[in-house]
Amino acid sequence: MAADGRRVSPALAIRSSVGIELWASSGAKLPYEYKSNLPREETKNSRSISFSPDGRYFALSNGHEIKVLKSNDWQIQCSLPRPKAFYLKFSPRGNYLCTWELYAVTKDKPDGSPNMFVYELTTGEEVLSIVQKKQTDWEPSWSTDESIFAIVVGGEALFYDLSKGIAGFKETMRKIGGSRGGMLSLGPGVSPFLAFYTPGGKDSPSMCKLYKYPALSQNQTIACKSFFQADRIEMLWNKRGTGLLLLTSTEVDKSGASYYGNQALHFMATKGDTCSVPLSKEGPVHCVKWSPKANEFVVVYGFMPSKAALYNLKCDVVFDFGEGPRNCAYFNAFGNLVVLAGFGNLPGNVEIWDVQKREKLVNIKCPDTTQFEWNPNGEYFITATTSPRLRIGNGFKVYHYSGALMHETIWPVGQELLGVEWQQFPENTFPEPVITKVKQEGIKSSQPEASKKAYTPPHLRLMKEGKNPENYIPQPKVTIPGMTTGNGAANKRNSSKSNKNKSRNKKEAAVILEGPVCEVVDNANLDTTKSDESVKRQRSSNTNRRQQAKNKAANQQVVATVKENGSETEIQQQQQHQQLQQQQQPRKVVNAEKDKKIRVVAKKLSDIKKLKARQEQGETLEINQLNKISMEGKLLEELKSLKLSA
Repeated sequence: MAADGRRVSPALAIRSSVGIELWASSGAKLPYEYKSNLPREETKNSRSISFSPDGRYFALSNGHEIKVLKSNDWQIQCSLPRPKAFYLKFSPRGNYLCTWELYAVTKDKPDGSPNMFVYELTTGEEVLSIVQKKQTDWEPSWSTDESIFAIVVGGEALFYDLSKGIAGFKETMRKIGGSRGGMLSLGPGVSPFLAFYTPGGKDSPSMCKLYKYPALSQNQTIACKSFFQADRIEMLWNKRGTGLLLLTSTEVDKSGASYYGNQALHFMATKGDTCSVPLSKEGPVHCVKWSPKANEFVVVYGFMPSKAALYNLKCDVVFDFGEGPRNCAYFNAFGNLVVLAGFGNLPGNVEIWDVQKREKLVNIKCPDTTQFEWNPNGEYFITATTSPRLRIGNGFKVYHYSGALMHETIWPVGQELLGVEWQQFPENTFPEPVITKVKQEGIKSSQPEASKKAYTPPHLRLMKEGKNPENYIPQPKVTIPGMTTGNGAANKRNSSKSNKNKSRNKKEAAVILEGPVCEVVDNANLDTTKSDESVKRQRSSNTNRRQQAKNKAANQQVVATVKENGSETEIQQQQQHQQLQQQQQPRKVVNAEKDKKIRVVAKKLSDIKKLKARQEQGETLEINQLNKISMEGKLLEELKSLKLSA
């Protein structure tokens, strides 16, 4: 139900390996399903889909062009000639669409061609084209009213004044920065604040400066924060544009505490205050999210089990969520619910918290989740298993915040689910949901649940089930009158020696006796029902054992003789042989360690080669995968040095 009383149900856009389609529910009820009046695009080359922030438009790339559809009737608004479009990004009010494609160099154009474009959607006109080589940080910045457009090119921030329309794209109005690797972020607002990051050098720290547009000169800096350990930075504004969080990270942790580098979190306020966000546990910062209410933010940090805490604008902890297997946080559109989850290499634990009451509502399991998104109405959320992260078990589920499963779709075998996205709506379309502990009626999942029972070995399972328990339960010792009691192991050894002596006496008697008498001795204990063939086999076996015993005794006698009367040359040769073995043993250990290091480095280089092949095919890589590719040069040098020293 919308704020004005209308029943509104967001559509669900689905991108798969066979096409793009939109699903909807009947009124405000679930489940979701495809309807004939919704658009459907059959294509195997779709790269991206996107709804505008106000939900007016839906854009899709099908490998031939970009289509922009109007959400009121799903008719085509315009078509853009960008068959290789990789990313799509709408402006805040949905009047412009930015596209990015992989940067390429050809023989005809050795310097490359523009790969980032801006289109005005009313007419479909291209208003700006520029070169943006990096796959990360390609997105431009906009003011909330779309009167300011800013983009970083070659470390320099360029500003365009669009208050008079698309004519503003013809020339830049202001510029700041100029150092390589600079980053820009415009905060929300009509006359926004902006943050510009400049990476440091060998002797100079990295620096982030805060400005109030259009005052961009050096003496008009509102706040400044410097830090030495920052190879990369992520800038996160709150909804009002009054607070900025800076998540800094290094590719390599010099202390050796973490394989993934080192992270730190800083806060900057538009009033000029800066501080470092205190974290009470060592380890990486997994996730940082602002509440839509703009007065709080949540941080998930520390080695597993990680901690999660809620901070205010003074960077004081107002609530501690405790520890758990978590690395993600998601606020709903109203900020009264937050999900703390553990995805990726974690088992998929999902905690749903009432932020106002600081109370956990429910804890559910969503294993193999690669995508999570709240419904704009703030009551439902979707979890999806998508490719290429996971190529099997694709599908999506819709849950109510009470933990009830409302919808489930398992993707057909042989097809891949690539992404899902809710249709967006303007603010105040939905009323803020009233949070209760009443659980909604849902459906039962068709997926088998993982067993919660502890593993029990097979022999203990039989004992628990009562099958032949006497074979598995230790039996008490039986005392026989006249037998000496004592250590069971010692008694067993004495019994074994006695049996060996009896066997040896029996063999000696068999050697002395000949003819029929020998048969009687050898077969004294045999069953009278044995056949002649078994008797022959037994006799042959006894003969072989006697011969082996004779050979062993002869060898022992020769060895004893050599030890007593051995020559000096033999003794010297034995000593030299022992010394040689002692010298070769540490060499073997060292070579084994080097071989192990070489195999580890070669495995990393092989993984990097596969990642680069995937990147060349147009696949989107994650940040940690891009970091692995950047380490190729160091790994090659390490491999070369190991082979030279081997």
